[in-house]
Amino acid sequence: MAADQGIRIAGDGVAEVSMTDARANLTQLIRDVRYGGRSAAFTERGARSAYVVPAEFYEQALEDRLTTEAIWRLIDDTFGEQNREQLKVDLSRYRDQMRHET
Repeated sequence: MAADQGIRIAGDGVAEVSMTDARANLTQLIRDVRYGGRSAAFTERGARSAYVVPAEFYEQALEDRLTTEAIWRLIDDTFGEQNREQLKVDLSRYRDQMRHET
């Protein structure tokens, strides 16, 4: 993807294109996402407003959401409210640790 096309690669590897340049670059952006496996984002005033992701990424995200909801239902059924709140704190801490490790 050439910078002169209005698409730039951000520091986190996401291809970004402004909403102003999106129409002219949409086909290239979608091809890069589909075949290159790179996520892309539309920006407005420099801030990301929407993402384009590979189909596999989206499908995995849906599966992960269902799994997470099932885990929370299990926790609700198994533990009392006080223990549930502590589990939330612990899970948030573990999630933050994982973010920093990747």
